[in-house]
Amino acid sequence: MTGVRSSTVDGVLTRSARRTPDRTAVRYAGRAWTYRSLDAAVSTAAAVLAEEHGLAPGDRVAAYAHNSDAYLIGFLACARAGFVHVPVNQNLTGDDLSYLLDQSGSSLVLTDPDLAARLPAGLPVRELRDAPGSLLDALETDRVFTPRRPPASDDLVQLLYTSGTTALPKGAMMTHGALVHEYVSAITALGLSANDRPVHSLPLYHSAQMHVFLLPYLAVGAENTILDAPDAATIFDLVEAGAADSLFAPPTVWIGLANHPEFAARDLTGLRKAFYGASIMPVPVLERLREHLPRLAFFNCFGQSEIGPLATVLGPDEHEGRMDSCGRPVLFVEARVVDEKGEDVPDGTAGEVVYRSPQLCSGYWDKPEETAAAFRDGWFHSGDLAVRDAEGFLTVVDRVKDVINSGGVLVASRQVEDALYTHPAVAETAVVGLPDDRWIEAVTAVVVLRGEADEGELIAHARQKLPAFKAPKRVVFVEALPRNASGKILKRRLRDELS
Repeated sequence: MTGVRSSTVDGVLTRSARRTPDRTAVRYAGRAWTYRSLDAAVSTAAAVLAEEHGLAPGDRVAAYAHNSDAYLIGFLACARAGFVHVPVNQNLTGDDLSYLLDQSGSSLVLTDPDLAARLPAGLPVRELRDAPGSLLDALETDRVFTPRRPPASDDLVQLLYTSGTTALPKGAMMTHGALVHEYVSAITALGLSANDRPVHSLPLYHSAQMHVFLLPYLAVGAENTILDAPDAATIFDLVEAGAADSLFAPPTVWIGLANHPEFAARDLTGLRKAFYGASIMPVPVLERLREHLPRLAFFNCFGQSEIGPLATVLGPDEHEGRMDSCGRPVLFVEARVVDEKGEDVPDGTAGEVVYRSPQLCSGYWDKPEETAAAFRDGWFHSGDLAVRDAEGFLTVVDRVKDVINSGGVLVASRQVEDALYTHPAVAETAVVGLPDDRWIEAVTAVVVLRGEADEGELIAHARQKLPAFKAPKRVVFVEALPRNASGKILKRRLRDELS
């Protein structure tokens, strides 16, 4: 009965393969997979992993690799075989890499040849591609796969590690059922369609690219293009050729596309849907993008790993008058804004966002104390500070841990950042609180310039936009801001380095 009622991540692909077997599912680096051939490849890969590596349901399999069709096949093969997939940032090295592999208890690492040397000695490895005996090579001969125990909705399918911007990463335990619910939420909130031609250029190890876009688009039967990275010229070429009309990118990538020397000269009218998220989009930047591409439909996607990760969406027709909002909860998400006692705060008052949803993780892998702290009083506590308006739209003010206590008054870093972004010389900025004998924490702006400006000029500019107590006490100029691969600024690192 359980198996009959279950819906699994790999089952999303199987259903599309039965509906449209000969439709192109994925293109990557000159290779193309139909839905039928992709589904068959997943079964073969599942057999290879189970038979050649002796893996059993519940075993953790880490993926430390670049974007590719083989990466996607490896993930879906783990899902079909009942293994728990552990996506790992391919930029991690040393202790950071070892921590995730050790903490997850991974039995095997799927990797690319150029990354294999970084892995700890003694850990079993299987190359995904570009090497003799790789998983991609093994797909040339179909194999019949019969799982030892068919996965069920309640089984774990992935450990999604949090970005670690404020503390050590935690592995959010995602079940098949949680992710399938999230796929349905993404499809309905974002209007994903088989007629869309999405390009996937952000890292597939990151939950947003994989679970808000690639898997939901496979569920509806779209034709998908996977890129190694968000290369502006390649994206422009795809759009002009009619091969791409939908793109997800964090604000940093949209800023890079808008600042690219070819941006104004290329014909990008074929781009219909622009999805942004993973970090806060500065309002002045969004305004510039909308002015240049007035017919492009912008969707703001907000959430976190623990909820699959999509929690709220601001649709194209909802931006006017609320450009800084992250929208309203998606289909399977219920959200509240509460105070420290867990009681609802009045509309217009900042509080912590808490969730109830079948999309939520089952807790943190091997971290019972952190799980109990996050899941309490029947709600998941997100750590995001937001304001809710009378129509239910949320505006994220800050991470709770990023709010600055300046002279006993709480200052939201985002408000200061938005004020600085209105200065023409500011390319990027992050505002943090640094220890200060007088102010407790001094509001400090870390700025990447694209023009001429000094500290005094930027502080004066902020004071024209903000009350004096919110304006920066100090400005630090840097060449680049530290980020994880999803585009989130690592404010913890900034605080540690500048302190």
